[in-house]
Amino acid sequence: MNAPERSAAFLLDEESEEVKIEYSADTKVSNAGTFTFNKEDHTVGNILRMQLLRDPSVRFAGYMMPHPLIHKLRLKVQTTSSTVAPVDVLSAAIEDLANETDHLINQATNAIEKWKKENDQGVMSQF
Repeated sequence: MNAPERSAAFLLDEESEEVKIEYSADTKVSNAGTFTFNKEDHTVGNILRMQLLRDPSVRFAGYMMPHPLIHKLRLKVQTTSSTVAPVDVLSAAIEDLANETDHLINQATNAIEKWKKENDQGVMSQF
């Protein structure tokens, strides 16, 4: 079949030394830049964009996929002042998302444990 391997959509090519993230500063605006994420899709792009837009020091955050068969994501970030770098706000956004994910995992684990404790007694009393 004339289709690329499915793993090519998410595994980096180690032979060609493919990197996960590349950054290029905007030549026209001092407080803007473009991040290129290899092997990522709309899931990562949209969540990063939304988290960046929560930051008051971010003026613009948007992403695009060049083509559906090219597994690259381009994220454009512009900050409100030249003292705040796009790299710094992206790093803070990723850290905030990691903290939110940890909190969500803890809440889900606690809810599952509580449910098991409450329902183990009810199930055992039926027999």
